[in-house]
Amino acid sequence: MKRGSSQISGTVDRRGFIKGVGLAAMLGLAGGSTLATTTSPVWADDYPLSPNALMYRTLVPEIFAPLPDPDDHMPAIVIGSGFGASITALRLAQSGTEVAVLERGSRWPNDPWRAIFAVDTIPDGRGFWHRTSFTGVTRISVSLDPFGGVLDVSSYPGMDVWRGACVGGGSVLFTGVMIEPEQRFFDHVFRGVVDYGEMHEVYYPKVRKTLRLSPMPDDIYHSSAFAHARAWDDQVRAADYIPERIDSIWNWDVIRDELAGRSRPSATVGCSNLGNSNGAKFDLNQNYLRYAEDTGRARIYPGHRVDAIAKEPGVSGRYIVTVTKLAPTGEVLRIRTLTCDKLFLGAGSIGTSELLVRARETGALPNLNEHIGEGWGSNGDVGLARPLSSFDLGSQGAPSASRILDEAGAPVSLENWYIPGATPFDIGTLASLGIVLDDTRGRFVYDPTTGQVELQWPDAGAAGYLARAQEVNDKAACHCLSIAPPVVGGDASFTSHPLGGAVIGRATDGYGRVFGYRGLYVMDGAAVPGSAGTVNPSLTISALAERNIEQIISSGE
Repeated sequence: MKRGSSQISGTVDRRGFIKGVGLAAMLGLAGGSTLATTTSPVWADDYPLSPNALMYRTLVPEIFAPLPDPDDHMPAIVIGSGFGASITALRLAQSGTEVAVLERGSRWPNDPWRAIFAVDTIPDGRGFWHRTSFTGVTRISVSLDPFGGVLDVSSYPGMDVWRGACVGGGSVLFTGVMIEPEQRFFDHVFRGVVDYGEMHEVYYPKVRKTLRLSPMPDDIYHSSAFAHARAWDDQVRAADYIPERIDSIWNWDVIRDELAGRSRPSATVGCSNLGNSNGAKFDLNQNYLRYAEDTGRARIYPGHRVDAIAKEPGVSGRYIVTVTKLAPTGEVLRIRTLTCDKLFLGAGSIGTSELLVRARETGALPNLNEHIGEGWGSNGDVGLARPLSSFDLGSQGAPSASRILDEAGAPVSLENWYIPGATPFDIGTLASLGIVLDDTRGRFVYDPTTGQVELQWPDAGAAGYLARAQEVNDKAACHCLSIAPPVVGGDASFTSHPLGGAVIGRATDGYGRVFGYRGLYVMDGAAVPGSAGTVNPSLTISALAERNIEQIISSGE
């Protein structure tokens, strides 16, 4: 995930891009309803626009359209629009409940020819969420033009966390990998709170079917855009590993369109972590969110940032949600409070944890227990690189073809990854995402002087799992021809898979009901205990949400 500035001119080759942004920056990581339709005036008529904002209004006029406002009171509010939130919204709507989905980011349109970058693969303000700079693993700062782009980077001491800021959340930004963990790893993480058998037999398959998951087809694997994937597989085979094909959420027909020149190149030139505007990913806007809106009982409200949650006095009191309505440029359009009977938190590990910790420490929800804010983990994410065995013709496509698993020490998987760029020749570098089964955990704390919630990550907290991932990467690298210059071996100062902060079975019961408050639920990655068991967490988050909302609806609680 990476970002440049709209003021950058000229072309930048892939090697220069890597040097400037760093390994951490380059890896990975729109239906009507019958509900309220009140809108604010077109905000651009009321606020002066900078030259950059005028440019964005020309490039993506859809996100500058008037934004709808939800009713003052709703039976149910879902905060966020990622995997857990979207599934929750659909199932509630199907059960007959009217739902408002609040999302701080914009709803970005899809078009086969819409660009998401200003120059080649150098992002502009459409890339990051209101940042003026970004520093990658090289610690070289890149200047940015602040705008409401799709990726938020939350920086804490020792850890940068990448998360979605758009309708569809992480499904727009991730690299599409959705893998079921091994039972032994799942059980290590969930410790009996969630039964692997029912997940494996019912809920994982349910999500796979809805999201149409499939491995990379052979014709795409053997195309020029995936020479790096074939080289990656050759290297790990030489190191005595057996690469296994992995399921993804990609629409392979759109990938074929890119390869045939029927769509702007995007996924085939290493674009993923700032979205794919041609619909190459079968993201949540194309399934769960769309299906929810099609019921007529769910409506999505972009540009609505939730700042605080509370509860009216009394056992049957309604939940109070403080919302700031934002323009894409960051201007505040309106601040208001909403109420609901049931409140479902799906703002992701960071967003959900921040809301809950702040509510407890400010007395807004004083009955939240001591486990709120605890058990946060990075999923053991490590960005890795090694030399390519040969210079192959073709760019590096974003979809991941395969992975390996090593259990000689702490279990670790490596997934073949990509280097972004549209140049016709490879740069001599292969990338991998390492995911280690690691028990290092951080916690969220509230600072009353600033009103902010911060992540406390242990000093050198990533050292152990970084070394383990590097060990496996080095085993494959020793079989490489050293025809490329040395590259950084690993980086664990970031994660695109934040998990925990409101862990199931501790902060909530076994189905996400928050202890101390009836009608309050955690439905996202905050419930997962810091790790998904050597795999990307999106499939587990989704399956867990399907499981939990089914039980919540059937029980009425």
